[in-house]
Amino acid sequence: MPTRILLEGRPGAGKTTALRRLAALLPTRPLTGFTTEEIRQSGTRVGFALETLAGRREVLAHVDLPGPPRVGKYGVDLGVMERLALPTLRPAESVGRLVLIDELGRMELACAAFRDAVDALFVAEVDVVATVHTHRDPFTDALRRRADIEVVHLTAANRDVLPGELAARLQQLGPRQGPPAHR
Repeated sequence: MPTRILLEGRPGAGKTTALRRLAALLPTRPLTGFTTEEIRQSGTRVGFALETLAGRREVLAHVDLPGPPRVGKYGVDLGVMERLALPTLRPAESVGRLVLIDELGRMELACAAFRDAVDALFVAEVDVVATVHTHRDPFTDALRRRADIEVVHLTAANRDVLPGELAARLQQLGPRQGPPAHR
């Protein structure tokens, strides 16, 4: 049975940092997926960038983007989800790999194709670790209720040790089958 983990935490808890540390702790495990990070100017958050584990990076959301959609003060470029995120989430190409998703948040979930890809991934025979915000959302709430998904809470108390604990579990599983890794 595949490992399916939702790494849940409040804003600023370190979800992205934990996911990046997890990836770094699994140098021999084939990985695919993406992370997001804040874009800051003069100490103020003005947007978010999406970066694949293969190093492709684009602006996902920004105060200067018109949208639609808009999430808070940010216009979201759904084309970035389609160009960068979706290709990393195709189940057929993910067999034998660990899929890392940062994050299942409002900006990312504004893309219907992304929601469909995540649904397909969570029923495929692949290991998945995805970060998720603590706020309620019908999509993520449905994932949390599934018996085959483990919700792990990231807090200030466990954020330094959790990536190592997860890496130990996921390294033991290793790739089941599939083509070589493309990082």
